[in-house]
Amino acid sequence: MARNVTYSVSPRINPRDKEAAPKYYGQVQASGDVNIREMATRIQASCTVTKADVYAVLVALEDVITDALKGGEIVRLGDLGTFQIGISSKGAVTEEDYSDSLITKARINFRPGTALAGTLSGLTFQKVAVKYPKQEDTEEEESGGEDLTA
Repeated sequence: MARNVTYSVSPRINPRDKEAAPKYYGQVQASGDVNIREMATRIQASCTVTKADVYAVLVALEDVITDALKGGEIVRLGDLGTFQIGISSKGAVTEEDYSDSLITKARINFRPGTALAGTLSGLTFQKVAVKYPKQEDTEEEESGGEDLTA
């Protein structure tokens, strides 16, 4: 089954040169989402495990990953990828001057494994209209593109 990643094209202004003409960039448009219940349904369809059992395992996996990350562990999910906590911080002049108060942000880093990395090769793309146009674009279209307030 051929599948396409859909995208739209949007103008973006250069934040360093607000007077410059905008450039146009592609932006992926999601075709939907898959929640944990849908994943359980799809997994159940491809094996002998019941949907309820798959759902229970996925919920437990979520808990185990969360607890492991909170404990500072690296979570390795085989060929799927690796999760790990990362931080951003302010610098200190010496190691002795460094303290927890200099940590400004924590985040979860994900590094895809070989199973996901292969997903990106051979993708096909299909251009679509912008799903949620900016408010000013919508108002301009509704008024025929003319400013009626002048």
